[in-house]
Amino acid sequence: MNMRRATRILKFAAIAVLVIALAGFIVMQLWNWLTPALFGWHVITFWQALGILILSKILFGGFRAPSGPPGFVRARMMERWAEMTPEERQKWRQSMRDCGPFPSPSAQSKA
Repeated sequence: MNMRRATRILKFAAIAVLVIALAGFIVMQLWNWLTPALFGWHVITFWQALGILILSKILFGGFRAPSGPPGFVRARMMERWAEMTPEERQKWRQSMRDCGPFPSPSAQSKA
């Protein structure tokens, strides 16, 4: 049982390393194909491409785990909606209208 778990961990690690290496290689190839021709920028190495990939993941994607199976968040929201009373639903709708860059006229008159 312990040997089986170690084998699974090693397989996962090997696949993760391959996926990361492939992603770095793809970023490097795309960068070296597009940016020198379009913008006159320098060609980059694999390690620089991997750094760009990690930096973009940090800045734009984060390192969060998925919140559940596909449709899980929607199913949970539908479940919560079904449990609300009509008054709670109306209050929620109004709070959604009042938020954002363009609140409803009733929210502007209250402020």
